[in-house]
Amino acid sequence: MGEVDPAFIQDLEHRPKLSIIEAEGIPLIDLSPLYAPDPKAIEGLVREIGNACKDWGFFQVINHGVPLDKREKIEIAARKFFAQPLEEKMKIRRDEKNVVGYNDTDHTKNVRDWKEVYDFLVEEPILVPASNKPGEKEETQWFNQWPESPPQFREACEEYAREVEKLALKLMGLIALSLGLPEDRFKSYFKDQTSVTRLNHYPLCPSPQLALGIGRHKDSGALTVLAQDEVGGLEVKRKTDGEWIRVKPTPNAYIINVADTIQVWSNDKYDSVEHRVVVNSEKERFSVAFFLNPALYTQVKPLEELTNKQNPAKYMPYSWERFITHRLLSNFKKLKAENIQIYHFSVLDNNGISAS
Repeated sequence: MGEVDPAFIQDLEHRPKLSIIEAEGIPLIDLSPLYAPDPKAIEGLVREIGNACKDWGFFQVINHGVPLDKREKIEIAARKFFAQPLEEKMKIRRDEKNVVGYNDTDHTKNVRDWKEVYDFLVEEPILVPASNKPGEKEETQWFNQWPESPPQFREACEEYAREVEKLALKLMGLIALSLGLPEDRFKSYFKDQTSVTRLNHYPLCPSPQLALGIGRHKDSGALTVLAQDEVGGLEVKRKTDGEWIRVKPTPNAYIINVADTIQVWSNDKYDSVEHRVVVNSEKERFSVAFFLNPALYTQVKPLEELTNKQNPAKYMPYSWERFITHRLLSNFKKLKAENIQIYHFSVLDNNGISAS
């Protein structure tokens, strides 16, 4: 991966000890009430989810229903894929035409993030409607790029994504309930979802004090479901004091974070929180992130049920299609302006980007 540029400044028996959870701070939530329905238990679970979204924007879940063998299968597939020669992985590299696939950080270009990734769409193809710009094609289609090896790689990826998708949608139902909304309030937004699963590999870093696996950022979709290995490295910016808190790996748990779209839908009741990944010189790290994203045709705006005269909408409506395509374009072109952010659509602090 090259040298670091100096400019880079589960099961119930797997539940961790309470002292560890308290030390780490990130709430740990047991989802078992979902599989043995008890109205009081569900009410308690909804409160836990709501408090975690409000206070942290992050939480971990156990007894989530995702089969352990599916997770183990994709983790093995990821290790085998990233262990291949670079020239083999580069055969499916992302570019402006192929927005998903392999991507390797090139540190010779002063890119800070110390990692390599492989992305795939949960549903394909995704049809991107024609733009209004003269001379552009009528439509674009996004397809996955699958490697020739390792064997059963595609099968492992697709099976895993479907299981985690079920978990993500269950969590969206709980989040809806925590906001005082019907459980299925968000369901229609994901009928033609643009969700992406990302395999991350953070190699050994000779100078970890000079680099980050990925710099501070917020996720742009609705919800992120992360599986990290035993090495760890994810850090969350605590809302109360701005301190960076390391999320200690919990066996067979998933780390959940609220992303930008939920922040807008909830009209800032729940915040999308900054997070980053640190690297080390002793152990490589692997993780798998599932990004739950709405359909391209979604107009993202504060929900009417959560706004009124006393609490008016804090964001102008914006097109998810334009938002996500702008983000993807930034992977391949050096944009003259800052990458698009939800605060660009803030009613109080609009920076002039069109929301149409």
